[in-house]
Amino acid sequence: MEKNIATIHTLAVGMPKELHYSNGRSMITGIDKREVHEVYLATRGFEGDDVADKKHHGGPDRAVCLYPAEHYIQWEKELGKTLPTAAFGENLTVTNMMEADVCIGDTYKIGDAIIQITQGRVPCSTIDKYTEANTLLKRLIETGYTGFLARVLNEGTIRADSRIELIERHPARISVLHCNEVYFKNNDALAMKRIQAVDALAEDWKQKLEKRIQLLQSRVEK
Repeated sequence: MEKNIATIHTLAVGMPKELHYSNGRSMITGIDKREVHEVYLATRGFEGDDVADKKHHGGPDRAVCLYPAEHYIQWEKELGKTLPTAAFGENLTVTNMMEADVCIGDTYKIGDAIIQITQGRVPCSTIDKYTEANTLLKRLIETGYTGFLARVLNEGTIRADSRIELIERHPARISVLHCNEVYFKNNDALAMKRIQAVDALAEDWKQKLEKRIQLLQSRVEK
């Protein structure tokens, strides 16, 4: 097998449930997912999968969460422990799909389904709580190794051994990693405008970038 062919490392789904973390506290979250062999992917997301915080997660533009398997090696080395399956709440842990190589608007056929990359994943503190690591969220943002989200263009069944086939690269060629760097540094209005101009970008990101551009421009005008 060619080394650069993208493959599924883990296919996982899960419904929101109670997560117990430090000092006896708890929260309802969909981050805890379990490995499955086969599952149907609909426009709204995978069957048997959902999010608890509908404001910040889920929706058609964020129906699928993918995370590069390669990063696990770095994180486990830094943390000095093994991370759980789908530790970042991803549905698809994938190989040879790094943030630097995957671009907004790229389309992939996975099993019978077709997805389109819409945004970098914006991580939240639930990751630290779930993995019992208080540095992981900070490191994801510092590195831009956040994983990414996708919308579903064609529904269909995905199996754990399904092929991942790149159908089309988006002509803008703006990588997820570049988007993350711009998004988290929050100081380059021109770069934000270029990202915002990508038609396939998630609507939520378009709106957030517009607010940031307006804010940066108002500061310049003062």
